Amino acid sequence: MTSSVLEPVDFEQQPSISAPKEHRLQAERPENSPSQNPAPQDSLPGTDAAGTGPGFWSRRYLPTTVGLFTLAFLFAFEALAVGTVMPVVAAELDGLSLYGLAFGAPMATAVVTIALAGGWTDARGPAPALRVGVVLFSAGLIAAALSQSMLMLVLGRSLQGLGAGLAGVAMYVVVARAYPHSMRAQAFTVISSGWVFPALVGPAIAGFLNGLLGWRAVFAVAPLLAVTAYAGLAPVLRKMPGTLRWQPDYRRTAWALLAAAGVLGIGLSGAGSDGAATGLALLPAGLCAAAVLVAGPRLLPPRTWTLGRGLPAVISLRGLVGAAFAGAEAYLPLALYEHRGFSPTQAGLLLTVSAVAWFGGSLAAANLALLGNKIARVRLGALLMVAGIAVTALCINPQVSIVLPVLGWAAAGAGMGMAFPTLSVLVLDYSDEGREGGNSSSLQVNDNLVQALWLALGSVAFAALFPVAPLAAFVGAFASAAALAAGALVLSGRLGPRRPAA
Repeated sequence: MTSSVLEPVDFEQQPSISAPKEHRLQAERPENSPSQNPAPQDSLPGTDAAGTGPGFWSRRYLPTTVGLFTLAFLFAFEALAVGTVMPVVAAELDGLSLYGLAFGAPMATAVVTIALAGGWTDARGPAPALRVGVVLFSAGLIAAALSQSMLMLVLGRSLQGLGAGLAGVAMYVVVARAYPHSMRAQAFTVISSGWVFPALVGPAIAGFLNGLLGWRAVFAVAPLLAVTAYAGLAPVLRKMPGTLRWQPDYRRTAWALLAAAGVLGIGLSGAGSDGAATGLALLPAGLCAAAVLVAGPRLLPPRTWTLGRGLPAVISLRGLVGAAFAGAEAYLPLALYEHRGFSPTQAGLLLTVSAVAWFGGSLAAANLALLGNKIARVRLGALLMVAGIAVTALCINPQVSIVLPVLGWAAAGAGMGMAFPTLSVLVLDYSDEGREGGNSSSLQVNDNLVQALWLALGSVAFAALFPVAPLAAFVGAFASAAALAAGALVLSGRLGPRRPAA
């Protein structure tokens, strides 16, 4: 569910769209808030800021709104549907050694296009980036649907990630240019709501398609949504031409390429591993990890990966909690499939549980007075994640009632709903004026990179353990995810602002 482009609703924040040109609109996944750029209180629903003229749901804005929602729905549906059927894919393609990388690869490659897309969309308008993004995203899905091996599927997913990074940034530019200031909060609400409906129906649809036509149909249906969404936006995009000469930041792009290649190299080093081959995989994996550790910090604010107090720690901790959740979520359907005999539809329903709980946690965080302290809210969210993931791990024991893992995963989802968006709000709180967009971009880059790195490392460990100790492989996946959330809880003391020098 932790897509590289979008995430469930955040009722407290919407991304800045007024940062300087070099940073503007490389924003994080939609996390909407009426507190940023709110419509005037005397505006009536369906009208502009002055209370007159075409409103948000008028014919003037409706095609844009429908197109943006469809794109958001596409990304959310793809994330949830693929998570549902991936155990079947891995079984058919004999690809458990690359299981984690299949989730991490699109996150890693999205870092490259996020680095490119900000300046490109500022200079040329959103149309070229969105058009290329939709094409790459669709091509990646088609390649995945036609894959005859897990490696081919990972490569298709990597191509898909390149498109998702471009399209995600372009969507923010569309909002900025298509809607007046007073309607932007509504637009981000529509985009974010694209996660809610897929969370309810995505796993069921994926399970139905898998049962009727096979898992390849799940990948093949998404490009139809992409083409439909782009067609709806095309008339609007023609009115948003670029006016500036694009000057790519080649240095930043090179570091992003090195980081993405390092993540992919880590995951691929574990391909075909068994207990005897573990040592052979460690050397290339270590070299690739070193490449990520060299390149990653150069894409982020100083001291981010060393947990500097204040803003760096906020960005870093959101990467940790996101990686903890993604690490457990990737292996949960597989554990239910392997140890409980669940069908993809049944296993996918737990993804629905966490999505609904995430929504509830975010709603509670934004509206309950007792959760008003943001740092305390992050700590509570991380604590819920630690406990929830630990309880969810009981799913590998068929003697334990499935009710307990369901409740555990709901608690983990609620914890994410509290911690993840609150960290987004803290980023804006700690950002100097005019730096909100750049810091939001760094937040998204870090999210993608840390989650992808964690999934790639987990893929190598799982590939090494599963052939010789299948149960230990799953225990390790859940235990390491809980430990990562516990680390975020312990390190939350770094979230306070830096103390002034004496």
